[in-house]
Amino acid sequence: MAASEFVVLGLGATGSAAAFQLASRGRTVLAIDQFSPPHIYGSSHGETRITRCAIGEAPYYSPLALRSHEIWREIEAETGASLLTVAGGLILSSPARTARLHVDDFFANTLSAARRFAIAHELLDTEEIRRRFPQFLVRDGEQGYFEPGAGFLRPEACIAAQLQLAQRLGAEIRTNERVPGFEPLADGVLVHTVRETIRAKKLILCAGPWLPQLIGPQLGIPFRILRQVLFWFGVEDVRAYEPENCPVYIWELQGRDQAIYGFPAIDGPSGGIKIATEQYENTTTPDAVERDVSPAEITAMHRLIAPFFTGLTGRCIKAVTCLYTQTPDSGFVISPHPDSDRVIIASPCSGHGFKHSAAIGELLADIATGTAPRIDLSPFSLARFF
Repeated sequence: MAASEFVVLGLGATGSAAAFQLASRGRTVLAIDQFSPPHIYGSSHGETRITRCAIGEAPYYSPLALRSHEIWREIEAETGASLLTVAGGLILSSPARTARLHVDDFFANTLSAARRFAIAHELLDTEEIRRRFPQFLVRDGEQGYFEPGAGFLRPEACIAAQLQLAQRLGAEIRTNERVPGFEPLADGVLVHTVRETIRAKKLILCAGPWLPQLIGPQLGIPFRILRQVLFWFGVEDVRAYEPENCPVYIWELQGRDQAIYGFPAIDGPSGGIKIATEQYENTTTPDAVERDVSPAEITAMHRLIAPFFTGLTGRCIKAVTCLYTQTPDSGFVISPHPDSDRVIIASPCSGHGFKHSAAIGELLADIATGTAPRIDLSPFSLARFF
């Protein structure tokens, strides 16, 4: 029987960060994924992820985002990889909005967080938005929150860099190895893979949309797995959408029932701009999800967004799917398993986790090694569901 001090299961955003952070402390780490990360089957792909520091979901997320920015820069210095691009971030809303995000009062909450944590920002009225960002066809009465330190992360590069560092620091990385289950013991955990059983002192579960299958229904948390679609559309003048001219954005639209978010053009004239919505109605599983995007979905998306952008063409360059793992309150789970403190559950999920993942990896290493975390973890406890 193989043995390791720590096993990290799932090597997406959170698992790769946890493996790196544990290895950086000189601990013995075995990190396992059923695919070869970074891969396209979970929640940590799609070329870009928005990162912002004033977090409208709740104020206790901002310390995670701020710390993650520090860690990304440290990893960039260590590896030479380009992970974080600061292009600014613009949140658009208005009293007349008909589309809302997954939390109420997102715009006001973001502004409150910026003030609380002294995050540099500006408030823009409609005319100032039109002057500075003419590519956005805002309606009368819309206002903007602009955060100059926001931008985007490259998720695949972030995962690859952390796994590279973890391996360099002595972690064993196993890919294409499925784990059907685990068995908590009084003094450790047995992790059963398709190849062998591994005895570990502690197990960190970072399995994303596969987490509900691993922990089963006994915990009573009704996780929902939600299919999301990411679209890249062509534009007539790519210069207007390049990072020096176009920020990342989140937009609570008027006259529509879905909010949108998007990114500047990062791949030149042929790459288009990435735009997406979020859907919270239809559930799926990671094994049953429809991964192809239909022509009807592309047409519907273009119809939704075309009135809001200058020079947007009807040419969809590509469209891909990803998965959200949503909790009932759209918050994170970072908590010991209620039946065993040898198992740590990490589900920083519900569609707003990647920006926080570097800091969460550090917190998971703290929990696993018995170190006092620098950030309060009580909002992420499983106890809130019981």
